[in-house]
Amino acid sequence: MMEKKNYARKYAKDFNMLTRLYQLYAIFCLFVPITSIFYNIKYFGKCNMQKDKRYILAPNHISYCDPFLVALATNTRNAFMAKKELYESSNYLAKNIFRLGAFAVNREKLEVSTIKSSKEAIKAGWNLCIFPQGGIKKNKKIEAVNKGFIVLAKMTQTNILPISIAGLESYNWKPFNRQKVEVRIGNSIPWEMEDYEIMQNWSEQIASMAGYEPYSEAEEVRELQKA
Repeated sequence: MMEKKNYARKYAKDFNMLTRLYQLYAIFCLFVPITSIFYNIKYFGKCNMQKDKRYILAPNHISYCDPFLVALATNTRNAFMAKKELYESSNYLAKNIFRLGAFAVNREKLEVSTIKSSKEAIKAGWNLCIFPQGGIKKNKKIEAVNKGFIVLAKMTQTNILPISIAGLESYNWKPFNRQKVEVRIGNSIPWEMEDYEIMQNWSEQIASMAGYEPYSEAEEVRELQKA
């Protein structure tokens, strides 16, 4: 009986040139030609990234296009966390997502495999992209933010880079209407900061760049202060 593939576990050797080439093919041969018909996408803030630094990329999450938008905004080698449900829905989808440099994560809790795969990505010299809100949120509010990205930043001693995505809260299916989308890279947040400071800094930057309502779950922030 064939052993079931563990899509939650990746090693440094898996983040290689073949994976990068597969990413570039998916981005420039598939994503860009198709989306350019429907959207006018603008990117800002690339100057906020240092070429010799690795980051925990932390965007808000509003559409299935977000990983591609982050890849285009940063133009770096990025590993991605993807909810395990995507891998369970289709074997074909699971294989291709995995080939693109992503690995499966449990959104309910931070598992050992997630921590190990994250460390391996950073070890390989890749950035690690995490969506702190977990699922897609289209209501233009910063809410339901998971602390996992802060935990991983501290475990890997890697600074956090906020990235805002705005304009794709609803999909545009009208060719050449070219709905406006903006992707902005914010200022790096040091991993050494207190958890609640990172949470506030990240949420304030995302809200400001995207024009969203700021993070207002005061009780969760107070819990982070106690942690």
